[in-house]
Amino acid sequence: MIPTLPGVTTVAQTIALSLAPVFLLAGIGQLLNVLAGRLSRVVDRTRALEVLHPRSSGPEHDRHVWELRLLDRRISIINHALFLAVSSAIMTCIVIACLFIATLAKLHLATIVALSFILAMILLVAALASFMIEVRVSLRAIHVRQELLK
Repeated sequence: MIPTLPGVTTVAQTIALSLAPVFLLAGIGQLLNVLAGRLSRVVDRTRALEVLHPRSSGPEHDRHVWELRLLDRRISIINHALFLAVSSAIMTCIVIACLFIATLAKLHLATIVALSFILAMILLVAALASFMIEVRVSLRAIHVRQELLK
């Protein structure tokens, strides 16, 4: 018996099924863009403070140290969010690949596809939670200091 390849209709249906994960990838790409932009700004601010730090003293020096610690924490959180978002994108790509492999090889990979998609969503939720935490941490540095409001 000669194995038959899937027809154009079957492949077209698989492409249609893979559209939602492809749109998810586009959204994850935008999240990665935002996270990379935030990381870039944090690194720039860190470098600027590192130049000012040795020349400062007293309360100004303490403020620089405090902000450098905050920036270091933000860098760690953003790196964590980037890792989670990229991991989510990879799992989404695995979902798409499994859909096509299952169609072309006539395999039953529904469980693998479902688990991969669930894992992709969990990773994305964790990335978004990390992003939210980083935004909250960043707000600490934005508040106007009380001594300036007097």
